[in-house]
Parts: sequence; C-alpha cells; structure tokens
Amino acid sequence: MNARAQGHVHFDFAELTARQRYKLLIGTVIPRPIAFVTTLSRDGRRNAGPFSFFNVLTHDPALVALGIENYADMRMKDTSRNIRETEEFTVHIVDDALVRQMEICAIKFGPDVDELEESGLATVPGLKVRSPRIVAAPAALECRRYMTLEVGNAREIVLGQVLGVFVRDDTVDPETFHVDQLKMDAIGRMGGHGYTRTREQFDIKTLTPDEWTKQKAEG
Repeated sequence: MNARAQGHVHFDFAELTARQRYKLLIGTVIPRPIAFVTTLSRDGRRNAGPFSFFNVLTHDPALVALGIENYADMRMKDTSRNIRETEEFTVHIVDDALVRQMEICAIKFGPDVDELEESGLATVPGLKVRSPRIVAAPAALECRRYMTLEVGNAREIVLGQVLGVFVRDDTVDPETFHVDQLKMDAIGRMGGHGYTRTREQFDIKTLTPDEWTKQKAEG
C-alpha cells in the first residue's frame, strides 16, 4: 500500500507493476539527457534512435551508460543487435534544432528502413568507429562497447567507453576545453511526452569547509 508521511507519498516498488514503476521513475528523475545513437549492422546498414535512459558515469575511464529495452518476445532492437555485432556506437547530444528529426528516428521502423535517410539527416563516417556521425549534432561521442549488463529478460545496460568526442567549433574553446552550454542548446527528457530546454541556467559554487565556517560565523 502507498503510505503518506511528512507531506510525501511513499510507493513500495515491490508492490507495483512494471508500468507503475516506469511512470514514477520517468516523472521524478528529470530532466534526463538524450542519447541519439547511431550504429551500423554487421553488413553495413545504418540505424539511428534516441534513448533517454542514458548518462555519463565516469571520466577515468570515460564511460557512458545506455539503457535499452528490447522487445518482449526477446527480439533485440536494431541498436542493441548492432552494438553486439560491431562493438561500436556513437552518441549524439540533441539540441533544440534536432528535435523533429530525432522524433522521426524514434518511429519503430523495421530493420530495412534507414532512419537517417527518412529524417534527412546528413552524416559523415566516424573517425574512431565506423558508426556514422550526424553532422548537425552539437556533440558526438564515439564509443566502443565496454560491457553489457543483462538486467531482465528484455532489458540491458550497455556501458560504452568514449574514444573521442566531436564538439561543434562555435561551442568549445580548444585551449581551455570549456564548452558553452547555452550554445549547445541541449534538450532533456521529462515524463510522458514532455521535453525541456536548457537555456535557463544558474551557477552555484560549492564552498570549501573554511568558506562554510566563515559564512556561518558571519550569519
């Protein structure tokens, strides 16, 4: 049963259906970055699709995690199968200008359909991997599969080691490695059909223990 305490409702995940857990997770873990993933099949067929169960986990080694839900009948999604076959994939960061084309690539086409062609997205060959790179994306992380975690009959988490990243030249200072996040104009995933933009930002600098002590003393 759900319990109320201190102005909150507690949900015991052991008592919920998978769908109920899903709705609570995507409604609370927000915003989530979007991985717009391109892959090649073993015979060279292109595939592209967005995934919002995604994030960077560590910088040393540089690892990203990609949560993929395959089909209930145990068939793999094209992205999952291609990564298994080639060990490679490219994660693109989605900006506001890419939203419409990204959503075209989210349509559940069959494996014979080239999503990149359907969406009209121009690509170039990868540098460190064979996966195509979407030219319009503000950033592209070329990855090699590090490991795959089987977390259910139809679900897996792919850890990818980032071999290199392309960053659009008007958003990055190559001397300082500073990325202008406003110029990146990235979007994030919310619950349901919702998305969010990242144009409204603010900075907070974490204090040192001495700075905190001084601030407390000053009231």
